[in-house]
Amino acid sequence: MLYSHFGIFYVATLLSCLRAYLLIDPLIILSTAVFGFLSLLASTFDKSGRTQHAIARLWARLLLALSGAHIRMEGLEKLEKNTAYVLVANHSSYMDTPVVLQIPLQIRFFAKQGLFRIPLLGGHLRRAGHLPVARDNPRASLKSLTAGARLIRERGVSVLLFPEGGRSPDGLREFKEGAAYLAIKAGVPAVPIGITGTRRVLPMGSLHVRPHAVTVRIGDPILTAGMRLDARGELNQTLRHKVAESIGEPH
Repeated sequence: MLYSHFGIFYVATLLSCLRAYLLIDPLIILSTAVFGFLSLLASTFDKSGRTQHAIARLWARLLLALSGAHIRMEGLEKLEKNTAYVLVANHSSYMDTPVVLQIPLQIRFFAKQGLFRIPLLGGHLRRAGHLPVARDNPRASLKSLTAGARLIRERGVSVLLFPEGGRSPDGLREFKEGAAYLAIKAGVPAVPIGITGTRRVLPMGSLHVRPHAVTVRIGDPILTAGMRLDARGELNQTLRHKVAESIGEPH
């Protein structure tokens, strides 16, 4: 009986891998290239980034459908459609970005500075309203955060940050203070968001995409209007506490 169960498990795993590597992964790569090209074209005439954002949302929806991820959103009623926020989420998988794009807000991202040096892509990212971040250069990083605060105020868009500084393979890391600084500087609410299940859809260091349920828990917005910048450490810890609580991790 034990060998029978092992055989069934082995066959199921093999079929799942074949499905991912021969069908799902190529389709994801192809759709990313197609939607990326469409977004690049849109960026030549739409300087607001709204068309690019709409294209990104369609891309994200397709990726999640291809992967078989079943998204459950909790707390959407806490967000007002025409209000700008700093969204603060945990990060455990490349699938986190497509998942967060399901939130019905105009969302912009901080991207690695190196991406902005790539011909065409860099110009596209800037026109779409995304911002470069230099993780190893505190002065440049502070400049980017200040630009992000200005973007939020002038365009009324929300900005997403993963304050762990990168994907975490097994647990919630300590938060960097950039998200808290940005929220206070822009004077907009900071929103803690907990994402669970994406690590099962696409584990870190793997190309094996598999179906799984994903839950996004949106916490209560934390008001920052009138808050001083020297309170960012306390706000940062509050945000981490709320995110940890929403994903069921110790804090």
